Amino acid sequence: MSYNIAIDGPAGAGKSTIAKKIAKNMRFIYVDTGAMYRAMALYFIRNGIPAEDGEKISRECKDVDITIRYVDGEQVVFLNGENVNGLIRTEEVGNMASASSINPDVRKKLVELQQLLARESDVVMDGRDIGTCVLPDADVKVYLTASSTVRAKRRYDELTAKGIHCDFAQIEKDIIERDERDMNREISPLRQAKDATLVDSSDMTIEEVVEVITGLCKEAF
Repeated sequence: MSYNIAIDGPAGAGKSTIAKKIAKNMRFIYVDTGAMYRAMALYFIRNGIPAEDGEKISRECKDVDITIRYVDGEQVVFLNGENVNGLIRTEEVGNMASASSINPDVRKKLVELQQLLARESDVVMDGRDIGTCVLPDADVKVYLTASSTVRAKRRYDELTAKGIHCDFAQIEKDIIERDERDMNREISPLRQAKDATLVDSSDMTIEEVVEVITGLCKEAF
């Protein structure tokens, strides 16, 4: 029997950071769904399938196998059995992933693969619709959020630490607009699952959030 933890929430809430720490602490697999979309994009690039050829993308994606496993303590993304960790972080792959991810057949295929992974392994998965659509029967569901101001401050600090000049007001405006798009999109909108626990991290440290979610997992398991 496998255990599944689903963490949903808006952009900038800290989902990936928290999910990775929970997975490491509990020795679960952290399912990087973004990396899976990148692996799919790499397949399209290798096979000369242009992003604008939606029909071919829909046809070809059905035969692709992508999974995530831990090898020697490292999370590895496999594309048809090949370790592609070192190949999926390029700008070209990122652009293709962004363009091809809007294809509903790509999403359908990757959701199937994510669900298969969750049936076979103990996983932590984060996103916008994990608890509502991808893993509706997850053992623990968390809706992790924070105020738009706090999320904007985190992003602002991250960018300025890298020496990137940015405007705080514009960052918060972009975050609010993204929330609006995510909550009102036609396919799998962002929303809190009815049985998810709301965790507002606005006034919490990363360690405090991890402690709260770990507590929920201990109760459930």
